[in-house]
Amino acid sequence: MSPRRSYDQYCSAARALDLVGDRWTLLIVRELLAGPRRYTDLHADLPGVSTDMLATRLRDMERDGLATRRRLAPPGNANVYELTSRGRALTGVLHALGEWGAGGLGDRGPTDAVRAHWFALPLLRALEDAGVRGVVQVSLEEGEFHLHAGATEGPAYGLGAAPVEPDLRLTLDTETCLALARGELDPEALSARV
Repeated sequence: MSPRRSYDQYCSAARALDLVGDRWTLLIVRELLAGPRRYTDLHADLPGVSTDMLATRLRDMERDGLATRRRLAPPGNANVYELTSRGRALTGVLHALGEWGAGGLGDRGPTDAVRAHWFALPLLRALEDAGVRGVVQVSLEEGEFHLHAGATEGPAYGLGAAPVEPDLRLTLDTETCLALARGELDPEALSARV
């Protein structure tokens, strides 16, 4: 394992960036907020990351106590990565970054990749701000995911259909999700889209 690079500054922001400031780290956290994921699934949902870079970042995250790796019991028999409680504590950081970055999204470029679950955190933030709690099933053109609105433990969202009967079902288009992320649409307007 390579030694951790450091800003060598006695400052909490600098120490935080020592752990999560490298390219790809926070996007890996975003992916792991859905719960345990296999390496191949992480690689598929992080277009542009090299296999070497992903492996390095995951090792760094394990070393720094942000993620753990474990072997699934048969018949799964695969290694999965998941966030520790310290890693899950970065949810608020991703919410803040997403809110800050939403204004700069602009139009989707022809080479911009998109995954349905990349809308999970902005939508989760908007729904929780509107007081929604429980399991929310979301269907988009790009796919579906489910949210755990108001949950303080476990995954913030999950890929695919909810494992339980959802409290709310939303069928949205990409533009509606973008409007929510940019703060251009009040989440209460979603009730008309259920």
